[in-house]
Amino acid sequence: AEMTHQPKEVRQRTDALDSLGNTTAATGKGFAIGSAALTALALIAAYRDQIVIMGGKIDLSMMNPKTLIGLLIGGMLPFVFCSLTMSAVGRAAGAIVVEVRRQFKEIAGIMEGKTKPDYARCVNIVTRSAQKEMILPSVLAIAAPIVVGIVVGVDSVIGMLVGATVTGFVLAIMMANSGGSWDNAKKYIEEGNFGGKGSIAHKAGVVGDTVGDPFKDTSGPSLNILIKLMSMVSIVFASFIMSYTLMK
Repeated sequence: AEMTHQPKEVRQRTDALDSLGNTTAATGKGFAIGSAALTALALIAAYRDQIVIMGGKIDLSMMNPKTLIGLLIGGMLPFVFCSLTMSAVGRAAGAIVVEVRRQFKEIAGIMEGKTKPDYARCVNIVTRSAQKEMILPSVLAIAAPIVVGIVVGVDSVIGMLVGATVTGFVLAIMMANSGGSWDNAKKYIEEGNFGGKGSIAHKAGVVGDTVGDPFKDTSGPSLNILIKLMSMVSIVFASFIMSYTLMK
């Protein structure tokens, strides 16, 4: 609306729709996160049954050090995963900034509207960055159950899956809600509250919105995939883990 120089009332209406969309999306993501947690719990139970069917013995007592180690590792993984995805968003955004500056510098007439920018180049950079930056988080989700199972044992895998599900569920809910709240807070300030645009509150709101977007659109939803993918990988590699684990 601002780029096409629409009347002020158009921007007010789009802001209202955007705020409502953020609230609705946060609510919907809550249901998605809840369903992912329930799916992960079902997959954890399936993994346990798979181990028992193959003749393995499982001790899920809190006095079992293997289970405790798994819980601690699992509780840490969602935070590591989120840090990787947040960093990936920052690097992709940085690459776009460099490209935009290059086009402004090398392509004459963009600022005056006489020449069209190279949109395809920007799309290409974003696509390549998205695929490249997700390699490490994907490897983490796939390798963690296998490595923990081989090094510590099958008991620790269940502990890790439970720990990741619990912390991942809480973290995803927090990210979805806080990300939408920070976005709406910036719009609320821009309407003239707390000093309006240019105030210290607005600067803080811009920072919150900048952090909130990857919170609610990247790291939060990706945790759903993390907790389900680790459980499925554990089931698929259950026999491999039992055969080659170092802690029988």
